[in-house]
Amino acid sequence: MRLAGILMPVSALPSDYGIGDFGNEAYRFIDISVKMGFKIWQILPLNPLGYGNSPYQPYSSFAGDEIYISPVSLYEDGLLDEEPEKITVSDRIDYQKVRAAKLEILKSAYKNFKAKKLFESDEYRDFLKFDFVYNYAVFLTFKKKNNLKCWNEWSKEQKDWIKDKKLDLTAYEDDINFEIFVQYIFYIQWLKLKAYANEKGLKIMGDIPIYVGLDSLDVWENQKSFLLNKNGSPKFIAGVPPDYFSKLGQRWGNPIYDWDYMKGNNFEFWLKRIEYNSKLYDIIRIDHFRAFDTYWKINARNKTAIKGEWIEAPGHDLFNLIKKKFPKLEIVAEDLGDLRKEVIELRDAFDLKGMRIIQFTYDHEETKEDFEDRKNMIAYTGTHDNQTVVGFFNSKNDKEKESIREFLIRHKYDADKIHKGFIEICVNSLADYAIIPFQDILGLDDNARLNSPGTLDDSNWSFKLKDFDDFIESTECMSEILKKSKRV
Repeated sequence: MRLAGILMPVSALPSDYGIGDFGNEAYRFIDISVKMGFKIWQILPLNPLGYGNSPYQPYSSFAGDEIYISPVSLYEDGLLDEEPEKITVSDRIDYQKVRAAKLEILKSAYKNFKAKKLFESDEYRDFLKFDFVYNYAVFLTFKKKNNLKCWNEWSKEQKDWIKDKKLDLTAYEDDINFEIFVQYIFYIQWLKLKAYANEKGLKIMGDIPIYVGLDSLDVWENQKSFLLNKNGSPKFIAGVPPDYFSKLGQRWGNPIYDWDYMKGNNFEFWLKRIEYNSKLYDIIRIDHFRAFDTYWKINARNKTAIKGEWIEAPGHDLFNLIKKKFPKLEIVAEDLGDLRKEVIELRDAFDLKGMRIIQFTYDHEETKEDFEDRKNMIAYTGTHDNQTVVGFFNSKNDKEKESIREFLIRHKYDADKIHKGFIEICVNSLADYAIIPFQDILGLDDNARLNSPGTLDDSNWSFKLKDFDDFIESTECMSEILKKSKRV
């Protein structure tokens, strides 16, 4: 069970098309990671990015974002007549530019797909059997016809189609089929990449946000499962109260579940969600696990997350059903922060691995987080919401830096290369899994930070590697660290 993993969002992989995708560089990343000794590849949600390009505000918790589709793979599979023009290589993602370019590429591929009558294949027909596919295609078609407005702002006949199916969709047929095609290509490319990773001995850890975006198929299709007003706006929204990350708390804006309705409906939405995602990933990490025990309920009229109340959720009832239906599925609980004991009891009742962050152990400002060194958990140097190790260290005063160095020296870890020292702490913990963000392997500073919680900074979710040169150079060093820690 002593395994090591790497946290690398698909979006951050090198690519000639502006954002990491399911193409050749993803396969190359798998080869390099396996050579280093990693057995787990943790990614961020692959669902369609919503507000602020956040993977935690998706348009659907089932569908995939076409932005990750590889143009080169489309060409190699004969769906493009020539290899598409490349986008300037950068260490930042220009989402608007990438989306516009990939849309044209996908339109060309769709024409060839129709011309070759590939929609008649058994593989394509099998894909159509997934419940979400057609409805998501309709959702996205309507959304595009309405200048990307939220579903609760559409015309009444479009808004109500999901309930009454009265609107004739003949005029939208080709647009709908295009969206289905896009989802099919996403699905095929991802499963091919996942199969390659599995063949190499690398498990994929997917990430499921506990909440979904208001502007999503999830809410449009399951309105009774959420606390909404009659016009489709949320009565209450999700977030967390003031904490270490934010003095005003975090007002996420996601609609709150109607847990009473869900319980009466045998948690159908959640069971379907888990079932489909179990096809995409080997391990599922559920973000903000604590909300299955108690969740912060904010009135939608409130401008910050300061005012709210903790409400109990039926977590035990839900996970009893999940474990019964998916007994072999490995689920990881993101259990960070100041938690009441019942959250830990819920986690342990179902033998779920929790998470601990090495950075917090050495942060004198963070007093609520202790590094609990035990086997049934995952140790991280940091996550997508943290500073990089180098950025974290650089932000400390001289006294704090010296304290960290002294600890590293005392335990015979590298005190000169701080990122290496923190990696050594992480992989030498008792934790069954130790997972290292790619930025910490490379010793990058906060210019490579993925996200700053509670902010709408344009730099959030936009960092990507230009190439693998430094990553490859790190192979021997990382391999040696993992061997010494007996994780290979």
